[in-house]
Amino acid sequence: MRLLKIYLFALLISSNQILVAQEDVTEGEAPSTVQQLLELVKEGQVREQSENAVREAEFMANKNKQASILAAEKRELARQERIADQLEAEYKKNEEILRVKEEAYKKELGSLVELFGHLQSASGEAAVQFTGSLSSAQFGTERVDFLNNLTAKMSETTELPTIREIEGLWYELQREMVAGGEIASFEASVIDVDGETSNCNVVRVGLFNAVCDGKYLEFAASKGQYAFLPRQPEGRYTRTANNIASAGVGEQVTFGIDPTGPTGGSLLANLIQTPSLTERLAQGREIGYAIVIVGLLGTLLALYKLYVLYVTGRAVRKQSKSKALNSNNPLGRVLKVGEEHFSKDIDTLELKLAEAIMAERPDIERYIGIVKIISVVAPLAGLLGTVTGMIVTFQQITLYGTGDPKLMAGGISQALVTTVLGLLVAIPTTLLHSFANSSAREIVGVLEEQSTGILAERAESK
Repeated sequence: MRLLKIYLFALLISSNQILVAQEDVTEGEAPSTVQQLLELVKEGQVREQSENAVREAEFMANKNKQASILAAEKRELARQERIADQLEAEYKKNEEILRVKEEAYKKELGSLVELFGHLQSASGEAAVQFTGSLSSAQFGTERVDFLNNLTAKMSETTELPTIREIEGLWYELQREMVAGGEIASFEASVIDVDGETSNCNVVRVGLFNAVCDGKYLEFAASKGQYAFLPRQPEGRYTRTANNIASAGVGEQVTFGIDPTGPTGGSLLANLIQTPSLTERLAQGREIGYAIVIVGLLGTLLALYKLYVLYVTGRAVRKQSKSKALNSNNPLGRVLKVGEEHFSKDIDTLELKLAEAIMAERPDIERYIGIVKIISVVAPLAGLLGTVTGMIVTFQQITLYGTGDPKLMAGGISQALVTTVLGLLVAIPTTLLHSFANSSAREIVGVLEEQSTGILAERAESK
């Protein structure tokens, strides 16, 4: 009896129809006997059978409908396959027709294919050349567009070029050749260094250089305009640019051009990158400026001393030819001392003359020693700058390595520039010192010669 209750309880949980049967029982009422429970299960089975019968009928109806849809789709698939077979056969037929026509087309073209190749290469090369040419600002960039379109057309080899296009290519090539050998003057818009645009009278010298207001120009291909170089070459080249800008028709002038490139090649670039005198001095830094200042002082002092010695020497030579004594020159003062002490004994006279010459020597040799010191110190200061520059270079190498030479350029420039400055100061000051010392010795020699003459005259008078 207990097993039967457990079985019935499990059957009650698993069956949904038992729950439906329970809806017929009044709320709050539950089966109290096994017989009532069996009745409920029986009613649930009946309902389930009826619902299953409905479901089976609906499934069979849908199955018949799906079969008809499947049959229709199969018929459509067969129809599409027949269409695909027809299109494939037509494609093969058209492909064969196209092959025959292409062979006939190539046969008809014959040597024109070679013409296409020449036109394509010529127009392509010309377009590349004209893009950066100095004449583009004068003739416009439309010719580059025309050549690019012609190149694209010839690359397809499906359409013949017109006579107008062939003549246009010939005309542009011929016009560029003529522009390469002429000097043209025209108004054009020029981009300033600060980016502003202004009109200017441009003088184009062939395809080499263009100038405006005495300044060299470059062609900015991206904007189709001329632009002033960020930095101009040194003054003698810009002066020639002014000359050609103001020259008349048929007038011959000197002008510096760069034949290494149509827009300014390596020569002009090197001229622009070459440091000016001020920049070279700045590379020497403090030691370089000190050498220059000392060198200028030494040179000015030496020139002044040479002038004084020249005036003194001329006065001494004039005094040596005159009988009248003049105290405004060293020889006159020495002769005057000899005349005053001529009556004394020869030893006293010799001492007085020697004393007079010694009194004149400091004025004659004044500042010559300073010039000599400067000529010796200048190369030593240059050597000091060299050592300092090398120390800076080695410090840069220690910090950043040798990968970027620009980092070491400052120290190397200081090392080389100070050496050059020291030699530039030492060489002229050494020469000037030699000239000044020779002039001073010549004057002192004249004084000693005249004093010796006086002593000889005094000795003969005994």
